[in-house]
Amino acid sequence: MGDAGAGADDRERGGAEEPRVLCDVDSLSADPAAAGGALWRLAEPRRQLDANLIRIPPGGRITPHVEPELDVLVLVVAGSGTLGTEPPQPLTAGSLVWLPRGAVRSLTADGEGLSYVTVHRRRAALQIKTRPPA
Repeated sequence: MGDAGAGADDRERGGAEEPRVLCDVDSLSADPAAAGGALWRLAEPRRQLDANLIRIPPGGRITPHVEPELDVLVLVVAGSGTLGTEPPQPLTAGSLVWLPRGAVRSLTADGEGLSYVTVHRRRAALQIKTRPPA
């Protein structure tokens, strides 16, 4: 602690990032006129996770799809909507949802829109591979 060289150099020596506040989810998701899509993305280069703050505008929908490789955790932070499962499940602020890999999922926003945070393991970077012989 008394080391005059401590501080920013510690991050370089250990390769560790410092914990910090990344965004204010309430402020970003509070604007009812905000367009749909990603309002924020985790962008730190050495991260092990991916995370996004997503907004679906009123009445908007993410159509049914399957994520074959990743489990996804969803935390609703504003608005309300429906998780497209059988039976459909209502979502409100504070709903925490696990979307297991391979499961069909869809989300529909109610009249006030729906904002949520997603968290999942970071995908491997795309790599160019040679075409296998015919």
